[in-house]
Amino acid sequence: MSNTKVPPASGALLEARGLIKDYGSFRAVHGVDFDIPDNCFVTILGPSGCGKTTILRMIGGFESVSGGSLVLRDDPLMGVMPYERPINTVFQNYALFPHLRVADNVAFGLKLRKLPADEVDRRVDRALETVKMQSMASRYPSQLSGGQQQRVALARAFVNEPELLLLDEPLGALDLKMRRHMQVELKDLQQRLAMSFLYVTHDQEEAFALSDLIIVMNNGRIEQQGSPEDIYHRPANAYVADFIGGANLLPGAVTGVDKGRAAITTALGPVEADCSDTVAMGEPASLCIRAEDIQPVDDPGQYSLAFRAAVTHVVFQGSVKLVEVEVSGQKIVARLGHDVPTAVGDPVTLGVPDHRIRIVHGNPPEGGGAL
Repeated sequence: MSNTKVPPASGALLEARGLIKDYGSFRAVHGVDFDIPDNCFVTILGPSGCGKTTILRMIGGFESVSGGSLVLRDDPLMGVMPYERPINTVFQNYALFPHLRVADNVAFGLKLRKLPADEVDRRVDRALETVKMQSMASRYPSQLSGGQQQRVALARAFVNEPELLLLDEPLGALDLKMRRHMQVELKDLQQRLAMSFLYVTHDQEEAFALSDLIIVMNNGRIEQQGSPEDIYHRPANAYVADFIGGANLLPGAVTGVDKGRAAITTALGPVEADCSDTVAMGEPASLCIRAEDIQPVDDPGQYSLAFRAAVTHVVFQGSVKLVEVEVSGQKIVARLGHDVPTAVGDPVTLGVPDHRIRIVHGNPPEGGGAL
């Protein structure tokens, strides 16, 4: 397991170093390091119970910090009350005041700060215009759809002009179509406001759609952090490869490592490929192959990795089909076009281009794997 270290970043909006959260004898967050840059959409991604919401709550001031440090623009956050931090939070349930109209919900924080009435009106109007809700200003939350309520919650959060906006799975209560629509709106909003967003989700598709930077967590530790493209195509270990897109992972024995390349022997035989930094002789390792990178081949000799297998399942997915095959007792899933004839029991010859093969540290997680 790799807790990726991040060097101090000059000009980072927020820096977390050695961040720890204990609940009695249980350690929920294990000394994690990360930075949130200026004007960046950052997502903490991981399964339930991995510590992602705990980190969000520590940054917001709703949970105490057991160890380590949180620094915002060179100012330590420890000991600073939530309402004194230039940070606002959008919760999953939106937490709108049901007895206040939309405009009054958005104005609530501004009025607490006793800003002049004309300044409050100006900023509320601008915030509602930004989220395209100015026509709903006089409605109550109960008269709004889920997507509209979320827009109001966002407007109420950023109208105070915080330096950092925290979002705790705010799309979780929406249906799939609305979630995808709001993903586009959220990313567009972040870019228009030129503000940093820190988002928490367990949905890797959502993280990819929104993020400039993704922090993948598991059991209170950071497994990997980087751009969506880097995490998807260059996973640091078997956990990340499985959690991000459900890669095919074939456990094997590493027979050599040299300058970012490794040799491994698996059920598909020996193969050489690029590897993650933590791959080493004598350590558990897996061959990582994405389903979309597996291709039907006529000439296996043109591929560094090619194999003949039998089709065991075919699943229609609209634009593509998932084809599960078995070779040497190992099940592998390929994402193929509908023009590739496949039926259960058919023999197929498949290959993977060299630049799409990767060797990662660790064995496949329990419960991962094929269909």
